[in-house]
Amino acid sequence: MITEADTCRKYVLPKLYAAGWNDDQISEQKTFTDGRIIVAGSKVYRRPQKRADYLLRYRSSLMLAVVVPNGTLFGDGVCARIKEELLKEFKLHTIVRLPNGVFSPYTSIPTNILFFDRSGPTKEVWYYEHPLPEGRKNYTKTQPIQFDEFAPCLSWWKNREENDRAWKVDADELLAGGCNLDGKNPRGKEDIAHLPPEQLVASILQKEQRIAEIMVEIQKLLEKKT
Repeated sequence: MITEADTCRKYVLPKLYAAGWNDDQISEQKTFTDGRIIVAGSKVYRRPQKRADYLLRYRSSLMLAVVVPNGTLFGDGVCARIKEELLKEFKLHTIVRLPNGVFSPYTSIPTNILFFDRSGPTKEVWYYEHPLPEGRKNYTKTQPIQFDEFAPCLSWWKNREENDRAWKVDADELLAGGCNLDGKNPRGKEDIAHLPPEQLVASILQKEQRIAEIMVEIQKLLEKKT
């Protein structure tokens, strides 16, 4: 059986090598926080540590990027504490949001690349929404993401401006919102797969209610015919 780690080594590592990273700079399945200590009465235990698929380091003391699944951006509990530390104690400066299917067919979970350093607290976070190639609805095993597709992002990186793919959010706004980093493109179409959990549930309930109303109307029409 092919594992997630096998998938990462087959598809992610070659891209990192092609971009100029070497084994000394790449940490795979790296723990980046201790598990939170929980005190329950007379019992004390520690929750699981948080891990990233990859951590990239320019120097051994300077962490640059972490690849995380989409759910981590809006998770609460330990996730919220980690994100608060990134905003207050590090400089979380850029989040590149990748489209669905980057790790297809093994998982369809959207992935994000977080860039940060140790230069100080975050003032603002830039978001860049990496698009699918024109005419494509998803990545597949036979048509995976290509490094050349990042050319527009690399060009934008050197001269940052807000556009249809890029926007920025003040750190104070993120902190006030509970450190929810699941930023939506203000110029893009709403994607239900990326909605925060409470909005996703509300949207589903609203649609289910409308379906029930339509079924009642159909039932009344059928009763009239009989």
